[in-house]
Amino acid sequence: MIAIIDYGMGNLRSVAKGFEKVGIDARVTNNPRDLSSAPGVVLPGVGAFSDAMGSLLQQGMVEAINRVVEEGKPFLGICLGLQLLFESSEEWGTTKGLGLLPGRVKKLPSGVKIPHMGWNTLTFKRACPLFDGIPENSAFYFVHSYFVDPSDPTNIAGVTEYGIEFASVAARNNVFGIQFHPEKSSALGLQILKNFGRLVEKC
Repeated sequence: MIAIIDYGMGNLRSVAKGFEKVGIDARVTNNPRDLSSAPGVVLPGVGAFSDAMGSLLQQGMVEAINRVVEEGKPFLGICLGLQLLFESSEEWGTTKGLGLLPGRVKKLPSGVKIPHMGWNTLTFKRACPLFDGIPENSAFYFVHSYFVDPSDPTNIAGVTEYGIEFASVAARNNVFGIQFHPEKSSALGLQILKNFGRLVEKC
């Protein structure tokens, strides 16, 4: 059973239904103890970075997340969940993130319409198990105003163009993050969830 973290922000039920569609058992939980018994964990979310971190800290989820990652369990951040993986965000000042990946979250450039909303393509930068069965330059659905800027380029698995080239998929060891919404990205989005489920099954 994959644990989907409920911290009061995001499209939790639609992510759970996405896993259900590909035959993977995933359940929403706001109990940190459930993470210890789950073989894989997903951190979804939409909204403000600082509010999200505040909720995770209040619920005791930060320590639970750190344990999951240290134990080597597959961990996936989606949209805001990707951004929370990094060290800090400049949204509404500077807010400390989970620090699982080095780098910062920055606002998209002013020369483009914000938020970045709609379908856009993903270009692979390196091999990643989330890409199994995904053709190069496939389109996925995005909704965001900020992007991640990893300080270690080897953690960038995929990029997308929107005014700038930004990291839309990050990966290091058992930690993965995607900026787009797989549950809103039709069959290829569901394939991403299926690929993560396969990683969990192997552990």
